[in-house]
Amino acid sequence: MSGHSKWSTIKRQKGANDARRGAIFTKLSREIILAAKQGGADPAMNFKLRLAVQRAKAQNMPNDNIDRAIAKAAGAGADEQLEEIQYEGYGPGGTAIIVAVLTDNRNRTVAEVRHRFSRAGGNLGETGSVGWQFDAKGLITIPADGKDADDIALQAIDAGADDVSVDGDAVEIQTEPAALEPVRKALESGGYTIENADFAMVPKVMMELDEKTQHQVLKLLDALEDLEDVQRVYSNADFTDEAMESYEG
Repeated sequence: MSGHSKWSTIKRQKGANDARRGAIFTKLSREIILAAKQGGADPAMNFKLRLAVQRAKAQNMPNDNIDRAIAKAAGAGADEQLEEIQYEGYGPGGTAIIVAVLTDNRNRTVAEVRHRFSRAGGNLGETGSVGWQFDAKGLITIPADGKDADDIALQAIDAGADDVSVDGDAVEIQTEPAALEPVRKALESGGYTIENADFAMVPKVMMELDEKTQHQVLKLLDALEDLEDVQRVYSNADFTDEAMESYEG
């Protein structure tokens, strides 16, 4: 996605290179299928599906793949039972981590997630063990592109946004989950390009770590994101620019 920013330290999504594109498309297809099953196959009437389709297009997923995923939700492949689960645990340095998954095999997924935590020196916790450290929010990113950030902020707040921040060349807007779509629509109507709109678990307080521990946390987040069933990973680790630049993966 975009470069290092405030929210990239909260919800990290690595860009799709050729080696990982197939795996990313599989994750996106699952998300589209579940959204279409839950709310219908028309993105205009199904906000969750519309967000999933937007994320797929942002990752350059072909329209044919998107159409097949929507059709599968009501077609022959509809017998695949996908389950949304949120796992919580502690990473290196006591960092709080939330892992959102879509799976057709709960036992397989929890074993894989637990193994990743254990290898990193962390541990998978019980439901609620770290969730209290996060708030469910809507997040919108708008590229500044020379536009006045204050104007964007005023329009976003008028539309119902809770908080607006500027990070480099991006304006990042935080909303309550129910306000995500109204704020997105208002900004789009105002002529602004929406780079990303999504739901996220936002940490209430960021945790400062030394550079070595930051690298250990980054390695764990990468290992979790590489699991096929994992859709999102959230952390309260506060990564410095220096640590991000020196991290080798």
